[in-house]
Order: sequence, then C-alpha cells, then structure tokens
Amino acid sequence: MKKGTFTDPRDGKTYRIVEIGSQIWMAENLAYNVVGSKYYENKRENGETYGCLYDWETAMSVCPSGWHLPSEKEFKTLIDFVGGREIAGKKLKATSGWDGNNGTDDFGFTALPSGFCYNNLYDYEFHNIGLDENYWCSSECCSLGMHYKHNRASLFPENHNYCLLSVRCIKNSRGKKYA
Repeated sequence: MKKGTFTDPRDGKTYRIVEIGSQIWMAENLAYNVVGSKYYENKRENGETYGCLYDWETAMSVCPSGWHLPSEKEFKTLIDFVGGREIAGKKLKATSGWDGNNGTDDFGFTALPSGFCYNNLYDYEFHNIGLDENYWCSSECCSLGMHYKHNRASLFPENHNYCLLSVRCIKNSRGKKYA
C-alpha cells in the first residue's frame, strides 16, 4: 500500500491519498466548498472533519483535474480487492468516530461517518453523523454505503434529486500516480 498527498490547486487543501490494488483514492472526503455543497448542519468544523456533502449534479463535476467521481464498477473493484462486500466496510472504516463499531482501516481509506442530507425543497435535513457514510457514484442513482452496525459496504440505489452525500475522488488512470 502506497501513501502520499495531493494538494487541490483550487483551494490549496492537501488530501491524503492511498493506492489500493490498482486504484489511487483520496483517503479523505472531498471538502471543496462550492454551490451545491453543504457542511453537515452548516457547520464549518464538520467540514474540516468530514468534508462536504454534495448534491448529485455537483458531485459529478467537483473532483479536481486528474481525479473523478468513481463509477459503480470502480467501487466494486475496491470492494472486491479488500475482501468482498461482507467485510469491506470494516476494512475501509476509520479506527475511530463510528458509534460503537469502528473499522480496522486496513488499507488507509479512513472512511468516516459523515451522515447525509435530504433536500426536501423547503429545508435541508441532516441525518446520521457518526452512524453512516454514503459516497456518490458517477453511475445513475447509485451510492456506496457503510453503516455503523455492519461490517459490509454495499452499493445502493439513491434518488439523486433529494440527497446530499459525500464524495471520494479516484485518480484518473493516466499520468503520474502521486503529486
């Protein structure tokens, strides 16, 4: 497992990155604050820990140059590499921060339970910080989810019109591996 860092030239934030199998992932949730993103409960300190939550349209284009929103296939490759669906959550979750069922973070992915947000057209409703992590896929209506009660990581259908979820960017396969 190779580790490194990447500095986003748009805002100067440095992210930890990790190579897992043939893929290079940001080892933190994206925290690039733009229109279409929110900090959990609109608190900047939550953004510093958990990154931003993004609507699907914003998630599709928010990763920095050289990186992209993972596809369902790329998430499946990650899940298979770390041991399969039933144990992937345990191996990808951070060793602290989960309400009673932390992970082992065997691969340095460091998934944190950033919760999610519903946009009910009148207000934003924030839910499950400390309990759930959900990452947008580039595939239509799909997310990768982990829950504090389970060791698995699963792909779920999502209604991208009403949710704000986290983003984990994956490095494009061409070019330098590490900045």
